[in-house]
Amino acid sequence: MKEHQGTGSIVRRFTRYYRPHRGLFVLDMSMAAARAGMGVMIPVLVRAILKDYLPAHDLKATIVAIGGIMVLTFLSCAAAYVNTRWGHVLGTRMETDMRSDLFGHLQKLSFSYFDRTKTGHIMSRISNDLFTISETAHHLPEELFTSVCMTIGAFFFMFRFNPPLAVVSLIPLPLMVMWGMIYRSRMRNSFRRVRERIADINSNVENAIQGIREVKAFTNEDYEIEKFYEVNREFRSAKEGMYRTMAGFHAGMLFLVDSYFLVVIGGGALLMHFGRIDLADVVTFLIYARFMVRPIRQMVGFIEQYQEGAAAFERFTEIMDVEPDITDRPSAVRLEGIRGDITFDHVWFKYDGSPDWVLRNVNIRIEKGRRVALVGESGAGKSTLASLVPRFYEAQKGRLLIDGHDVTGLQRRSLREGVGLVQQTVFLFDSTIRENIMFGRPEASEEEVMEAARRAHILPFIESLPDGLDSLVGEHGVKLSGGQRQRVSIARVFLKDPPILIFDEATSSLDSESEGLIRAAMEELCRDRTTIIIAHRLSTVQWVDHTYVVMNGSVVEEGSHEELLAGRGHYHALYESSLF
Repeated sequence: MKEHQGTGSIVRRFTRYYRPHRGLFVLDMSMAAARAGMGVMIPVLVRAILKDYLPAHDLKATIVAIGGIMVLTFLSCAAAYVNTRWGHVLGTRMETDMRSDLFGHLQKLSFSYFDRTKTGHIMSRISNDLFTISETAHHLPEELFTSVCMTIGAFFFMFRFNPPLAVVSLIPLPLMVMWGMIYRSRMRNSFRRVRERIADINSNVENAIQGIREVKAFTNEDYEIEKFYEVNREFRSAKEGMYRTMAGFHAGMLFLVDSYFLVVIGGGALLMHFGRIDLADVVTFLIYARFMVRPIRQMVGFIEQYQEGAAAFERFTEIMDVEPDITDRPSAVRLEGIRGDITFDHVWFKYDGSPDWVLRNVNIRIEKGRRVALVGESGAGKSTLASLVPRFYEAQKGRLLIDGHDVTGLQRRSLREGVGLVQQTVFLFDSTIRENIMFGRPEASEEEVMEAARRAHILPFIESLPDGLDSLVGEHGVKLSGGQRQRVSIARVFLKDPPILIFDEATSSLDSESEGLIRAAMEELCRDRTTIIIAHRLSTVQWVDHTYVVMNGSVVEEGSHEELLAGRGHYHALYESSLF
């Protein structure tokens, strides 16, 4: 686990999100300073009334002073309105910027990051954590600035009016600072644990909702409920621990805050007894004590809010600090006009954290326009092998060449623009059929979308729908059958028109009718393109030009369907066992 960042590091990284909105920040701070100044001046006017105007029976000055207090109170409320409205706008805009940065950074990360990170945890940081950060961004500097200005202003006048009592009034302040320092790390750790448990809850709910059909099909509702109860209990325990820490912090602070009045009253009474102060100044100090309690409470809240915001910002920066495993080299070139020659040259690969090699010394040569199949038992390494072509993962040993160029020296965008992928589990976005097809080429025209749908053998179905291309597919395409989802994904690849195709178990879970339609679409799509087909079904691979048999991460046989059967090796054994 990465060590917690220091306060200075957090502040430096946080302040850059203020820069685009410095106008709002200046407005917010100006109003905070104005409120502090007006708050400091009210006791001055009260003291003048009690000490000067009333003893002199100066009614006019008294009325003017009272009017001044009313004006200051009104202006303070107006400044509070500006702080509340535009301060929150400032926080919201910063939250929006951070969310955009976070989402943009997530798009750059490699597959390995998502392999080891739960979606619910990512969602928690995008939503809950960033909201907490936005609240901290608004309240923290405003309240801290107000508190500091009011404290300095108040003590300036208090020392002018009566230095001995002002010194006595200072006594509780260092004690409050010490108490806050004692609880600083405890509070941040407790806030962090709560946020981690919230992320666990989000992840648990996401899994249960996305798998609701499996849950009900296996009548495992009680099992899922118990799993959720366990996560929920851990959240409750973390939150109770947080409140225990907060209670200790607030109890000590409240004692020190409340004792502030006692210190002023006690010190004032003693000084009056010795004739060092008059009643008007004591009353003025008590008013200042009342006004001082607010900034002191704000400072107390500042300590709590800062720790909560710091914990949230740490979780935000944890993602932002993750570097993608696969990046473009400074000298990476854009490969124009990909032909489709693919060479695996002594390729070895294993996943992060795994001690075992998934691919071992793989050597495959696929010429432009050839259709090859990768076959073998589940877990043999077929899908991993295909995932190296668009450079979703990167081999630890050996080379993968496209048209004679090592893929590590190519720009990822240009490489992936030349590869079309159709997977067994199709992902459709929760939008319309049109938008899902156009994902292959967002700038495509209506005619091109319709042509791609026709070539994918999905157009008659689309035209039968009341809303046609504008029909919603539902979350993960739930409103479509498996074959329909697969044909929409093929239409998407038709629209992309890449020179290299990868079909990863594209027909393994379909009925015979859907398989026939997809087989026809596949054959048309594969024409004059380099094609890699990963399959279990014999009907899917018999028509290819060449077949590679993969076993335990290595290519153990290759040849045509007839040659491999005649060889009576592993392919023949798979055929005989009807694994296809």
